[in-house]
Amino acid sequence: MPVAPENRALSPYTGWTREHWERSADRLLLAVRPHASPGLGLINLPGARPSWSGPRSDGLEGYARTWLLAAFRVAGAGGEDPHGHLERYADGLASGTRHPLPSGALDAASPDAWPQPTQVPQAVVESASVALGLRLTRPWLWDGLDDRVRQRAVDWLLPTLGPSPVDNNWWLFGLTVAGFLQDAGIETDRAAATIERALERIDQWYLGDGWYSDGPNRSFDHYNAWALHFYPVLHAHLAGDQDLLARYGPRLHDQLDAHSRLFGADGAPMPYGRSLTYRFAAAAAPWLGTLTGHTPLSPGATRRLASGTLKYFLDRPAGEGATDTAGLLTLGWHGPYPPVIQHYSGPASPYWAAKGYLGLLLPPEHPAWTAVEEPLPAETEDATRTLGPPGLLIQSTAADGLVRLHNHGSNNHVGGGKEEDPCYARFAYSTRTGPTSQGVPDNHFGLLSQGASTTRGPAVPLGHGPGWAASLSEPRPGPPGVRIVSVTLAHGRAEVRAHLVVGAVPGTPVRQTGWAVTPGHTAQLHPVHGYAGEPCQLAAGSTLFGHGSQVRALHGATGTAPSLFVALASLTAEPEPAPAHTLAGIEVTGHTVAVSWPDGTTCTLVLDPAGPAVRMDEGG
Repeated sequence: MPVAPENRALSPYTGWTREHWERSADRLLLAVRPHASPGLGLINLPGARPSWSGPRSDGLEGYARTWLLAAFRVAGAGGEDPHGHLERYADGLASGTRHPLPSGALDAASPDAWPQPTQVPQAVVESASVALGLRLTRPWLWDGLDDRVRQRAVDWLLPTLGPSPVDNNWWLFGLTVAGFLQDAGIETDRAAATIERALERIDQWYLGDGWYSDGPNRSFDHYNAWALHFYPVLHAHLAGDQDLLARYGPRLHDQLDAHSRLFGADGAPMPYGRSLTYRFAAAAAPWLGTLTGHTPLSPGATRRLASGTLKYFLDRPAGEGATDTAGLLTLGWHGPYPPVIQHYSGPASPYWAAKGYLGLLLPPEHPAWTAVEEPLPAETEDATRTLGPPGLLIQSTAADGLVRLHNHGSNNHVGGGKEEDPCYARFAYSTRTGPTSQGVPDNHFGLLSQGASTTRGPAVPLGHGPGWAASLSEPRPGPPGVRIVSVTLAHGRAEVRAHLVVGAVPGTPVRQTGWAVTPGHTAQLHPVHGYAGEPCQLAAGSTLFGHGSQVRALHGATGTAPSLFVALASLTAEPEPAPAHTLAGIEVTGHTVAVSWPDGTTCTLVLDPAGPAVRMDEGG
């Protein structure tokens, strides 16, 4: 979707300017118009499968999420609306709330009616986008509506002020509705109580360093940045509530220090977690930090990150990027990709990418639009960053702009009888490789039985430090009492992967797999200790980044005591990279692993099966 001439003087990394943002927003909005219902209350986008909430709910989702995009576009232009977005969405608000339906089912007699939030939980989600859009455009839309339409809209929104039907970031949807009602002077006491209740709930999940768990469990992914921070901080900003902003703004600042490191030099966000189809929603948090003054990023670095992400998805040949040949966002990553789509997602779900357009609220003269772009952290130097609360380790290399994420603590969608989710359960993810969705799992260590591997099971963090993170897991389905202590140690592009298997029957086969790569990248996997022979190459099936991925694998077997397995791995886009065995010197004695890096630094890793525990001793 090339939409405007590039400006390489202002934007030396992306070439994109505010004009690209405005024009791409308009194109996305114009593309959905042919799919509006007769009274514009629903936007029924084409798709092979509806969400589990049904087609009527999906139509509301199409209205609400594109409405949020229209609100950012018009509010950011000070009310100027040459494409008539506001009039269309005002008409849709009137028709959608005229005779709301009790369910998400289609009804030919009411082709525009919205489902009730009391009957269809997904309507609670969409109410937040409806309300936020009304709040942002209030002077130009809400204040001019007929009183009867306003009352119908209020009647539809009010049920969302009750307790959340889902105990996670959903609490913030009621907060967002309450913020609008409070702003408009409607049910202000009830709205204030809703805001207080929602904030009290998410505060219980705040673990420090900018990280919330998305509910009462160890659930960490990109929702932290553009959901758990997005709604309370934006509400505080719009309400002018300096006390709330002083409370939640510094948390956003801390989150952005990590979040900004999860983008590759090509603009790709880290494909880790659920709802990956929201794509450039990942840019919302950096914009919000700049909007509120709570960010570690300079204005030029903020725009470089955000524009890089938007361009990554939109500046591709039709049908190969985020949009299809009709200009509609698809359920996927690069084009449609059903394997990573959740049951709650329908044809309009990708339009929550609209959150990434938050930066349009910054005026054109703001430094975020006028400063020269600056490089991302992944472009400046090789780096590792350990994130304590979620048990994650970020590793980036400047030579190829690649970012890798090593997971030793996030359990969302793992356990509780659910099938293991590849978007959470892998030991590692990167901005250039997607998790395999079928066949051989990438970046996995497990026990083998009749050729099939155990899944990882929930990961319990064991410790972390500069350049390393460790966890404990119980393979599933596996023999009772079997535990695996796992450690990743990263330096440059090298990864030391160590696993101590405790309680397994002697002779139990094990397998370690590496990165799932497509042409243009090199994945290396070198046996150091416990494995028999050199790695074999396995077909890994499809990933977010294409079909025909290949995965290297190492095989071994447990001994009569706790068995240690150590490998050196690497993922790089460098041409003709040096062999993996040259990346580190490693000596293994018992359960102790001594590592010497080429730059002269050393460290000693001790895996203790009694605890189990991990200790790291560093040298220089």
